[in-house]
Amino acid sequence: MKEKEKMTQGKVIELFITKDDENKTRLSVDAVSVDNLGFIGDKFRGKNLERSILLTSTDSYEITKNNNIHISTGTLGENILIDVNPYHLVHGNQLQIGSTILEVTQNCTLCKGLSTVDSKLPKLLKNDRGVFVKVVSSGTSNIKVGDAVKILNGNY
Repeated sequence: MKEKEKMTQGKVIELFITKDDENKTRLSVDAVSVDNLGFIGDKFRGKNLERSILLTSTDSYEITKNNNIHISTGTLGENILIDVNPYHLVHGNQLQIGSTILEVTQNCTLCKGLSTVDSKLPKLLKNDRGVFVKVVSSGTSNIKVGDAVKILNGNY
């Protein structure tokens, strides 16, 4: 896709960070600073660059709701919740959120922690929980709730 042809496909609905405290407190925030190690202030920043940021779609929460599992946003462990489905993207595809360029590193794998929320969640969301992304922009940038989401390469 040429630069002029970039289209806004969606927007950021919510942002989450996990604090490095004994409770692993998850906080919904309006904005976050990011760098090539992940979300600044997040417990998992710099731990595994291929899994530093989890991007999830509101579609995942619709799937749970349609299966009578009512969970609040953030329960799936996401850092970024968007209103467009990115699950068709593969390793190397890129997205732009605000001025931040993110690259898909892998699909989100099944997590035993999901079964503590509901035993049906791991199977239900096997391919629909999210994608891990890493920051490929240089320096520090910000992502805010309401920022546009643009898929830069990969079919949509």
